[in-house]
Amino acid sequence: MNTTSPVLLAHNLCKRVQGPEGGLDLLQGITLEVNAGDSLAITGPSGSGKSTLLSLLAGLDVPTSGDVQLGGVSFSQANEDERARLRGEQCGFVFQHFQLINDLTALENVMLPLEILNRDHRREQAMHWLEQVGLGRRQHHFPAQLSGGEQQRVALARAFVVSPALLFADEPTGSLDFANGEHVADLLFSLNAEQKTALVLVTHDPQLAARCERSVCLAEGRLSV
Repeated sequence: MNTTSPVLLAHNLCKRVQGPEGGLDLLQGITLEVNAGDSLAITGPSGSGKSTLLSLLAGLDVPTSGDVQLGGVSFSQANEDERARLRGEQCGFVFQHFQLINDLTALENVMLPLEILNRDHRREQAMHWLEQVGLGRRQHHFPAQLSGGEQQRVALARAFVVSPALLFADEPTGSLDFANGEHVADLLFSLNAEQKTALVLVTHDPQLAARCERSVCLAEGRLSV
């Protein structure tokens, strides 16, 4: 594991929004570091700010104060287009509800990030990752023709196809039954280990969180270990 150059570094993040009764602090003083190959679980009750924190870490939103660095590049020094480019090149995403495009086949869904980045050998790379998650024979199927577990495996292939330095996973097994959830989790952690891709995982599931090397809890906008 490389501990000399963090993949992700968040320092003193705060997020404040205006509500009907004045300012509301969603996050306060969040500091964390993620290195290559790390796996970090962020847990906490509903409404604790987990999704807000994930959006800040991924550069999808900007903090009121503090800074996030991805691969040594400060998001606070980057405009929206530059943050999008950094995300596309260095991050993969897996969501609870899969976020596949219904009009694209499994293969085309996996190819999409490569198309956006204008990478070479897109079809070959996408096919490789479908085979990695055991869905090579389902390449021409549309999302509606796949089970929930299969759709999430396509989403995993899509996340890993760009060889990301960092993978964000937001309740990746939350919409799956136990057996499919276990299968997806096994794939997620095996790919995390094999590819040395850092993993930041948001989950309500204590068993899933326990599989990560580290776990932090978010409550009332603050982190505790």
